[in-house]
Amino acid sequence: MRLDRLRLRGFRNYRELDADFVPGVNLILGDNAQGKTNLLEAICYLSTGRAFRTRKEAELLRFGADFADLEGEIFSQGREQTLRAVLFAGKRPRQLYLNGVKEKSFGKLQGLLTTVLFCPEDLLVLKSGAAARRRLLDSALCQLRPGYDRALTEYNRLLEQKSAILRQWKEYPAWADALPEFNLRMAQVGAVLIGYRANYLVKLDRCTARYHREFSGGAEDLRLSYKTVSTIDNPLAPRQELEQRILEHQEAHLRAELESGQCLTGPHKDDFDVVLDEISLKAFGSQGQTRTAAISLKLAEREIFRDDTGEEPVLLLDDVLSELDARRQDFVLNQIKTGQVFITCCETDRLTEIGAVTIIQNGKKIQAPLVPPV
Repeated sequence: MRLDRLRLRGFRNYRELDADFVPGVNLILGDNAQGKTNLLEAICYLSTGRAFRTRKEAELLRFGADFADLEGEIFSQGREQTLRAVLFAGKRPRQLYLNGVKEKSFGKLQGLLTTVLFCPEDLLVLKSGAAARRRLLDSALCQLRPGYDRALTEYNRLLEQKSAILRQWKEYPAWADALPEFNLRMAQVGAVLIGYRANYLVKLDRCTARYHREFSGGAEDLRLSYKTVSTIDNPLAPRQELEQRILEHQEAHLRAELESGQCLTGPHKDDFDVVLDEISLKAFGSQGQTRTAAISLKLAEREIFRDDTGEEPVLLLDDVLSELDARRQDFVLNQIKTGQVFITCCETDRLTEIGAVTIIQNGKKIQAPLVPPV
């Protein structure tokens, strides 16, 4: 799997871009705020149908532009294919195309270009709040499992509607009559999400532990522990059992939800804990341990994608190496000898010797040759 060519028009700070890439390592060089991360965001959008820095598609359009056009020529599933997304200002829905044919939803494009993104924020994801770790799970599973993507979209819609009822039921008491129906459907869809997450975390736990042992020279043991609805003892249980446990939790928290006006129960509060030698990394891990664990987590995600799909996902490293010391840089660089990789960075150093170079300056590709260090 690879991205051979990317064309952008009116996307972020790009008026127009037409760039070719090599199957191996692609170095995206330039000063800060020139558009390097925007280029990776465009790749991610064609991969997932979502931007990784905003939920508002209007923010993806160049200032003053009426639309943004993203097109990628890829090699996937043994043949050349074209992915395209056109985003519009206002409320006009986006247009999606696969090989020139307009599609009604992102479903047909899903899985054709899988990506694993590693950005500076990910170095702190294990120390931050639960929402960041849920996004990490959601990003991976939406690419791997179309059924998960559909369930997550429905669950978020139900959550928004239930939350609106809980906020306003005192003003409109009859609205509360709809809560049992919402709870039942949220339990059904929530059980789907929990099942997917639990199975994925089993694989992620195993792979991450192996990478971390290698990274730490066998000195540290790292494990992942799934935290979901408290009435669920076994998140790997059959879906009907998960649904029943969620319903029990909803019933126990009904009064508290009505009084607080908030939805207090469900997989929208899921998390996973990272335990290092039986101690919570979030509470007690050092900065170095946290970064090592985060790198191990992302490398594990890449391996799972490869094993699950049979193709190497495109790896996107957004200015991560500059945040790492030399030893951690070496570990990451030693893992990118296969598959296509995009690395954004400001400083060239030794990196210019390992891949093809694209220079970005003020939203434009610069053709000037870059002389590698002596």
